[in-house]
Amino acid sequence: MTRQIVSVVGGKDAAATDTYASVNPARTSEIVAQVGLADAGTFADACRTAKDAQREWAKVPAPVRGRVIASIGRLVEANAESLARLVTREIGKPYAEALGEVREIVDTCDFFLGEGRRLYGQTVPSEMPDKNLFTFRNPVGVAAVITAGNFPVAVPSWYLVPALLCGNAVVWKPAEYAAASAHALYRIFVAAGLPDGVLDLVFADGAQTFEGLERALTEGTVQKIGFTGSSAVGSKIGELAGRHLQSPCLELGGKNPMVIMPDAELDLAVEGALFSGFGTAGQRCTSLGTVIVHESVHQEFTERFTRAVQQAEIGDPEQDVLAGPLLDQKFADRYEEYLTWIEPHHQVVSGPVGRITADSPRRAFTGAGGLYYHPVVVDGVRPSDRLFLEETFGPIVGVTTFTSLDEAIELANLPGYGLSSSIYTTDPKHAFRFREGISAGMVSVNNSTSGAEAHLPFGGNGKSGNGSRQSGMWVLDQFTRWQSMNWDHSGRLQKAQMDVADITPDMGFRI
Repeated sequence: MTRQIVSVVGGKDAAATDTYASVNPARTSEIVAQVGLADAGTFADACRTAKDAQREWAKVPAPVRGRVIASIGRLVEANAESLARLVTREIGKPYAEALGEVREIVDTCDFFLGEGRRLYGQTVPSEMPDKNLFTFRNPVGVAAVITAGNFPVAVPSWYLVPALLCGNAVVWKPAEYAAASAHALYRIFVAAGLPDGVLDLVFADGAQTFEGLERALTEGTVQKIGFTGSSAVGSKIGELAGRHLQSPCLELGGKNPMVIMPDAELDLAVEGALFSGFGTAGQRCTSLGTVIVHESVHQEFTERFTRAVQQAEIGDPEQDVLAGPLLDQKFADRYEEYLTWIEPHHQVVSGPVGRITADSPRRAFTGAGGLYYHPVVVDGVRPSDRLFLEETFGPIVGVTTFTSLDEAIELANLPGYGLSSSIYTTDPKHAFRFREGISAGMVSVNNSTSGAEAHLPFGGNGKSGNGSRQSGMWVLDQFTRWQSMNWDHSGRLQKAQMDVADITPDMGFRI
């Protein structure tokens, strides 16, 4: 059944100026949803509506807002299988992974439901008598949240849950190709008791979204931007926010390295590389980009890794597979371009390259009707190659070598991204030296580059983000502003740094 969905502003359906067909990438003839796209004016209007609603929402005691978050978690849990199956149908994510993604929303809600009772400030001692100092967390106001569709429900929850808990209103613009999943999650949030306008859902293309966001910033109806997407678009969002003296929360792309030391357990390293390189068809911001292997184990690792890739199941995401199709036709088109970056000095060790078809099958699987692609391992990648330096969103992993750990760290940092990283070693000295030298915001030891827990900070540096962090207690600093208050009950004007009692020591004393 094809869903018919439109934007929702202030609890009411909003008019559409264009349409978009959200297609099942495993069966491209199947339309999952007909999506009514709004224009820049609707986006700006949603921000005004959210501003009005936020004033009353902020007056709701934080522990009560925490109970709303708890209800969202329970509702997601009750609808977990249905939501996961919709995610699988709409973006082609294997069902087991989709179910794990939905579980992450529950974990996020479980963490933040208690934060409603822990939005602590401090009582600070004053340097003067009869005076008290306090700090408070205040909501920022309205957050405009723009998310990608490769994690259509989990990643948005990293923004929506803490933002709402802290007393903000949110205007959420999800990816069009994951609109049905987003709309389902929105309905769950509303069912938890959110007042109209506190969470608004706007479907729009990139150009209309950017124009609407610019209008809202000019009007002063948005105080925070949260963005998950490409580094190129994130740079434009950051520039726009900077013109309005705002600091956005940016979670961008990655070229995530995995270092294999000579003492690594190779079977474990292969397992980690397989999952992080080709799970979700390599379409995670934390997907493995390049395996940096010590020259002494390069041949053995590459042979084992190649066998594992060749044996991995690629196919119908409703079955038990490592990966399904690419997310959408636009990502397939972009991935085809990445494949042109394979150069004569490279060695493709994994087998066929390109789309899985009847003429180029993967064993018995022909990929009929879907956007399925062969997983690719490219050996002999050099530091000057595009395959080494640039993000390749899709099922392709490069392999290169190193001679010393310092060289490996230098290679790992060279592309300029800084989201996730991994090292396989049995020597703690190697693990901690890698942690000190790597620029990534997240480091895994003997684990893949993918996988984050809801109570840890998630985010990157460099091309991967502006140092902001999502998830865990750290995200509270994105959606609150610290306010200080001093209360002087002395009955006289006491001036800081001036009317301070001075106890004079005898600095010449000696024993």
